Amino acid sequence: MLGFATFSVHDVLIKSLQTYSVFQIGFFSVLFSFVPFTFFMAISRDGVSLRPSNVGLVAIRCASLFGSMMFAFYAFRHLPLTEVYALIFSAPLIITVLAIPVLGESVRLFRSLCVAIGFCGVLVVLGPQLDSLSLGHIAGLLAAVCSATTAVVTRKIGARESSLTLIVYPLLVNLTVCGFAMISDYQPMPGSALLTMGGIGLFAVLGQSLLIYAYRNAPAQYIAPFQYSQMLWAVLFGSLFFSEKPDRTVLIGASIIIVSGIMIVWREVTASTNKPNLKTRNFRAVSGPQAYSAETDTTRDKAD
Repeated sequence: MLGFATFSVHDVLIKSLQTYSVFQIGFFSVLFSFVPFTFFMAISRDGVSLRPSNVGLVAIRCASLFGSMMFAFYAFRHLPLTEVYALIFSAPLIITVLAIPVLGESVRLFRSLCVAIGFCGVLVVLGPQLDSLSLGHIAGLLAAVCSATTAVVTRKIGARESSLTLIVYPLLVNLTVCGFAMISDYQPMPGSALLTMGGIGLFAVLGQSLLIYAYRNAPAQYIAPFQYSQMLWAVLFGSLFFSEKPDRTVLIGASIIIVSGIMIVWREVTASTNKPNLKTRNFRAVSGPQAYSAETDTTRDKAD
């Protein structure tokens, strides 16, 4: 709960920086992430190898992480918080679909129905805008697709790659691409904006650390549904800081997406009642440096 609440504060800080390009926000938020990230790595007991086992998939993961961050930043700028979260909440549904070709998993009738119901919820959210979809809505959907791609690729390579590899390369890609992209429209920033950028980096690493702790100490299927608590924070923060009034259609569509996601999680729980508790690696759908546990989970590999 604290981890997802921390990420909601992180997203509010992003949305508050309306006058700067998404590349400038991305560059400085990732740059400031290195301070708490360095502390995190100093106390981490994971390996320190920087050599990736699968260069191609690591590159795809870096690209999808970068895409999820940039698209989410753009969506937060142009849409209410509740709409962005409703669209991003479709990521678990997309993961279910992508797991078929990428991970070779089979999706039975019940999960297929859940996915179909969830995508109906997405259509409900987009319903009033179907005739004139904005770039913000498209960015929100692309952020969900990129986030799902990141999660599936991480599931495929996470046990074979060190935490340092999974964290450092996306950070360097984000810094490099955003650094070059922001040159043309860079705007000088006052101290308050720099402080906000620092806060984004700090909350990103803090949120990751909290979720890593949660996923290491409890089965993933029990933790995942708590992500939906972010919708409550979106309603509260949107009202307090941005004078946003949640649209009834968005809340209905988000409820459908949330219910379908919980149904998938419930199915996962009931399907694994006779198996050992499975620990999985954390992913965060929106942005920030992604901190993962790279410990090999042989029990999970055998179960798969």
